[in-house]
Amino acid sequence: MTLCPRFLPAVLLAVTLPGLIPVAAVAQSEPAVPGMAPTSPSVSGVLDMLPGDLSPWGMFLNADAVVKTVICALILASIATWTIWLVKSLELAVARRRLRSALRNLRTAGSLDQAELSIGADNGVARFLLLAAREEWRQSADALDDRDGLKERIALHLERVEAAAGRRMMVGTGILATIGSTAPFVGLFGTVWGIMNSFVGISKMHNTNLAVVAPGIAEALLATATGLVAAIPAVIIYNHFARQIGAYKAKVADAGSAVLRLASRDLSRGARDAASPRALRMMAD
Repeated sequence: MTLCPRFLPAVLLAVTLPGLIPVAAVAQSEPAVPGMAPTSPSVSGVLDMLPGDLSPWGMFLNADAVVKTVICALILASIATWTIWLVKSLELAVARRRLRSALRNLRTAGSLDQAELSIGADNGVARFLLLAAREEWRQSADALDDRDGLKERIALHLERVEAAAGRRMMVGTGILATIGSTAPFVGLFGTVWGIMNSFVGISKMHNTNLAVVAPGIAEALLATATGLVAAIPAVIIYNHFARQIGAYKAKVADAGSAVLRLASRDLSRGARDAASPRALRMMAD
C-alpha cells in the first residue's frame, strides 16, 4: 500500500508522539535517591529554610550558648574600655591643669616656703614633692654640714615621689592592654565554635544548603566582629594614654627639678647668711 506524500508528516508525528510523552513525564517525576537531598533544590525552598531574622540582635538570640557567653564577655570588655577612657581622661585633665599651675608657681618662687604658700594644700603631686623635700630636710637636721649629701638625698626622695605619681596615673591602663591583646582571640574562639556548629548541622541534616550553614556562619562572624569592636578601641585608647602619661611624667620631673633647685637655693642662702650650719638647722626647725 502506497502512502501519499502529503500524508507522510502526519503519520510520522502520530507514530513518534506517543513515545515522547511518557519519557518527559518520567523525567519530571523521577524520585530522588532515598536518604539524599535533591541536587538542585528550588530557590523558594532554600529561602523558606533560612532564619527569619538575620539582624545582629536576631543572630545573637539564635546563637549557641557558648557564642552568647563570648559575645556578652566582649561587650562587657568594651564597656570597661570606654569607662576607663572617660575616667582616666578626666583624671589626666585635672592633674595636668594642676601641674601646670604648680610649675608656674615653682618657677616664680624664691624659696621652698614661698612655693608652699603659693601652691596651697590641694595641688596634688607638686605638694607631695615639696613635702618630701621638707621632710628630708627635717630628718637631716643633725647632718646639715654635708650639703651635697643633703641635696642628693632630697633628689632621691623626689625621684621616688615622681615614680609613685607615674604608677598612680597608670592605674587602669593595664586593663586596656589586656583587652586589646586578648579580645581578638576570644572572638576567634566564638568563631571556631560557630563554624563547628555549622558542620554539626550539615552532618545532622545531610544537607549542604545555605539554610543549614548560614546560622552557624552568621553567629561566628558576629563573634569575630564583636571581638574587633572590643579590641581596636582598647589598643587605640591605650596608646593614647601611654603618650599622655609619658608627657605627664615629664612635667612631674620638671616639678621635681624645680623643687630641688629651690632646696639647693635655700641651702646656699643659709650658708651665705650665717656661714655655718646653725642657720640651716633653724631653717629645718
